[in-house]
Amino acid sequence: MKLRYSILLFCFSISLFSQKKVLDHKDYEIWNQIKNDQLSPNGKFVKYELEKGERDKTLLLKDIKGNLVLSYPRVSKSQFTYDSKYVLFTVNAWKDSIVELKRRKVKKEKLPKDTLVIYNIKKKSLVKIPNVKSFSTPEEWSGTIAYYLEDVKTETKKEKEDDKADKKKKKKTKKVGKKTGFHLVLRDLASQKQDTFKFVTNYSFAKKTPKLVYVTSGKDKESNAGVVTVDVKNGNTGLIHESKKGKYHQLSLSESGKHIGFVADLDTTKIQVRPNELFAWNEGDHKATKLIDSHSAPDGYRVSSDGKIHFSKDESKLFFGLAKPPIVKDTTLIDEEIVNVEVWTYDEPRLYTVQELQVERDKKKSFETAIHLNKGNKLVQIASLEYPNTQLGTKGNSKYALVSATEPYDLERQWQGHSTYDYAIRNIETGELTKILEGVYASVRLSPNAEFAYGYDMNKSEWFAYHIVSNTYKILTNDSKFYDELNDSPRQPSSYRFAGWTENDASILIYDRYDVWKFDPKTGEQTNLTNGREEGITYRVIKLDRDKEFIDTKEDLLLSTFNNATKHSGYGAYNFKKETFKQLVSGPFNYSTPEKALLNNQVIYTRSSFKDFPNIRTSDLSFNDEVVLSDGNPQQGDYNWGTVELVEWESLDGDKMTGMLIKPENFDPNKKYPMLVNFYERSSDRLFRHQVPNPGRSSINYSFYASRGYVIFNPDVKYKIGYPGESAYNCVVPGVEAMIAKGFIDKDNIGVQGHSWGGYQIAHLVTKTDIFKAAESGAPVPNMISAYGGIRWWTGLSRQFQYEHTQSRLGATLWEKPELYIENSPIFNIDKINTPLLIMHNDADGHVPWYQGIEFFVALRRLGKPSWFLNYNEEPHWPLKMQNRKDFQMRMAQFFDHYLKGEAKPVWMDRGVPAIEKGINQGLELVD
Repeated sequence: MKLRYSILLFCFSISLFSQKKVLDHKDYEIWNQIKNDQLSPNGKFVKYELEKGERDKTLLLKDIKGNLVLSYPRVSKSQFTYDSKYVLFTVNAWKDSIVELKRRKVKKEKLPKDTLVIYNIKKKSLVKIPNVKSFSTPEEWSGTIAYYLEDVKTETKKEKEDDKADKKKKKKTKKVGKKTGFHLVLRDLASQKQDTFKFVTNYSFAKKTPKLVYVTSGKDKESNAGVVTVDVKNGNTGLIHESKKGKYHQLSLSESGKHIGFVADLDTTKIQVRPNELFAWNEGDHKATKLIDSHSAPDGYRVSSDGKIHFSKDESKLFFGLAKPPIVKDTTLIDEEIVNVEVWTYDEPRLYTVQELQVERDKKKSFETAIHLNKGNKLVQIASLEYPNTQLGTKGNSKYALVSATEPYDLERQWQGHSTYDYAIRNIETGELTKILEGVYASVRLSPNAEFAYGYDMNKSEWFAYHIVSNTYKILTNDSKFYDELNDSPRQPSSYRFAGWTENDASILIYDRYDVWKFDPKTGEQTNLTNGREEGITYRVIKLDRDKEFIDTKEDLLLSTFNNATKHSGYGAYNFKKETFKQLVSGPFNYSTPEKALLNNQVIYTRSSFKDFPNIRTSDLSFNDEVVLSDGNPQQGDYNWGTVELVEWESLDGDKMTGMLIKPENFDPNKKYPMLVNFYERSSDRLFRHQVPNPGRSSINYSFYASRGYVIFNPDVKYKIGYPGESAYNCVVPGVEAMIAKGFIDKDNIGVQGHSWGGYQIAHLVTKTDIFKAAESGAPVPNMISAYGGIRWWTGLSRQFQYEHTQSRLGATLWEKPELYIENSPIFNIDKINTPLLIMHNDADGHVPWYQGIEFFVALRRLGKPSWFLNYNEEPHWPLKMQNRKDFQMRMAQFFDHYLKGEAKPVWMDRGVPAIEKGINQGLELVD
């Protein structure tokens, strides 16, 4: 007996020791995510920020062997210098301490300011600079940093005496701010020498050479405003323009630093039409030269202070914006005399709600114009009222620009849900316009050398290339495999996109569902580079060099691979010369898009699965000698997690369906588990996606619920046009029954959860079946008739297109097929619902009008159906604030735990939270 007791005690001890913890809401705070990871330009170091619980971030700097070089808490905005010698970042107080200061009503301006930290990697030394507002470094040269200071204390004895004298005279000293500017410090990183330029409102580094330009409002109240150049090497400065109270806009420095452009408003009056002037400065000039003013601008136009100024890559042209005169207000009217009325007109190109949202954009609208600096400052207007949109070729070097217009078709966009375009070619040298395409549903672009305009015509389902010089149009694809084979919406199928152009515009690489094809844009001759269709593998090009505009056929082409059957992914390399493909790495993981070092072939990437966190890995482009650099969440091993598998069943329409099934890590096939069903459209391709426990905006967290003993089922849905609700039923319900047939699902305790389109489908399902014991329906559309006539408030667009052509998939207007709108609207069958419902719909929802959620709830309430409605005030389509996301996830878990696990009901479900208690008592306590 003693021996048996000892053995039992030992086994019990082992059981306790091996038992893992179950995830709870408080555990959100200890889970990390990796942010802002970056490989140094020389490929020797990697830095990343580890964010714990969406609060404080810790910077970790490592060499590519995984050795820790630096760990620093409370960081943000970390970056390497171009020479890889330094890491720069800002540091602030702990977020908890900031919260406490706010709790004590400390004013915003009194809160701790950022500190800039400059870390020397070789010397392992750092410099701290307090009160830094922001900082910037050159893009392609090193040794210098510029940063704005929040404020500067008087340092010299004279400055202190002057300050006291000003106060005695009651003279206001000039203070830093958004209008006056901030003090800019230019610091040499090696010598630590620095210069301070006061009251700077804007500044810019040259991309390739040590030059800087800045605008100042004047170093004190008596000084002039102006534009100043700085030679960073020798410290020399040059005042290239000054004015008493001038304002400067769109400051731009060419890549070489040899040219500067800006707009100046030198008028000191308050006239509404600002007399903007365009200035340019060339290296060697003493002062900037005025190029265009209100007198010399083309008739009916003025220089825009909002149009972006930039130079062509070869710096032969300056581009700026011309604008139409603004609409002038009558400033003599008082409020009682102003009529505020909205006049909506039936044939306006843009719906009034769209116009309202775009008022500021319309005020700033300008038309791109070129000035040829090497041709006597010849002016050529590129964009116009007829063709207001511009795309330049070869970064402005080409003599051709692609111009486009949508206005002739903007009215029909209300119900089509897409933009239709007219396209033309503008000769930037002569101004000549050649119309090339009219009324096409296509996003047309210029090839890298601007030899072709090309695109995918949605209406014709074909790729094309237009040769600019010869004015010839060539259809490249007329095969169905080059457009979406799985399209189940009542609109023309989209393309599978394209990979890019090879050097000298010789060929274009276009995707079908599986493969990469090379096309000759002149002849249409095509070559398949991969063999994906036969293997069921999708190949896609990975662009590693962000500055290279073409695909270099002299180098191996890195491709991602995805097995559509197993969902495995990986990387491979295609050799253009040998016309061969080599798989480099592949497996049951989700591989991210690699990031390559700027100056060599070292890469960083992640590999993840449901169980494996996407830790940072590094290797060269062979992916042979991989080093795992991070360990984001080592505590995961202490928790009951979960496993994922691909499952199959047959829909009621006879289609073979796939989905994901997530089980607890300690799964026992002999037990019965409550199951949560969560779906949207098709999700199974994300089989190996990792989910850290976090308070999501709108959906259940799979790892969280699996840890708590739930099985989660995510079924794919295949839609029939006109019958989205029935399609969801025909796919989801048989899938649920197939999972029940496996023997480990408690058929009496199945819940369903989804948001937006998922929320609609759930609202429909519960009118057709009682298979679910509880349901959460987020931002649903129960009434497609009232929703059809609504507005998407974030864009101002009518909702009509969604029902006729896109996600809602009805394929007809309300008056053409009203029966479809009725059949697919849960509101007409709401009396058949027997499933308790939790609805979340917020009053600032810009996607789905929140009155839809109200319609749903008040009908359920009228019928006495168990239901609860959550509205997070002033939140959009999903709650974004951390406290609201946590609250939603806690209430949803309590809701499902009560109905599917038999746990106690919380107070908010038992008696609600009266309006008088809002924000005071949350009602999350469980009822005894």
